[in-house]
Amino acid sequence: MTNSGQADSPAPAEHAQPQCAPAVRALPRRRQDELDEQWMRLALAEADKTAPGDVPVGAVVIGPDGNVVGRGSNRREADGDPMGHAEVIAIAQAARVVGDGWRLEDCTLVVTLEPCVMCAGACVMARVGRVVFGAWSPKTGACGSIADVIRDPAHAFTPQVRGGVLADECSIPLRAFFESQR
Repeated sequence: MTNSGQADSPAPAEHAQPQCAPAVRALPRRRQDELDEQWMRLALAEADKTAPGDVPVGAVVIGPDGNVVGRGSNRREADGDPMGHAEVIAIAQAARVVGDGWRLEDCTLVVTLEPCVMCAGACVMARVGRVVFGAWSPKTGACGSIADVIRDPAHAFTPQVRGGVLADECSIPLRAFFESQR
């Protein structure tokens, strides 16, 4: 089995096996669950900072030492920037702080909503070691909902993924936002 929980399968001769993320933290499961929830509350605080008119999504990147090295909330509407997603903003900030400028293998991205295709791709390209998300996104989620971009075996790197952390809490601001748009 790979770190992502998928069964190993032989790779075609012309493709190398993807590199799976190293274990970002070798902690007992219960302790890791507690940390994931603690970090998700930080991401929820970032979602509270979302500019009016933007979908309330927040993200934090946790460095190898357990401290926040990147933060972001959606700014797509506020900045008129299609790439202004919380995950991309947090990853870019973390990349300026950690490592060699872009490899975040020992980091964890924690985000209140399942990453979309663009953000899942950003996680792979930045080599984020672990992705933790709250609410599932049945219309745009790319970590298992509509696609599984993040664990596609064609990639050279495969982050570990955990979904549904504080999903109910993460869904509240999203539901409120979309109800206000109707």
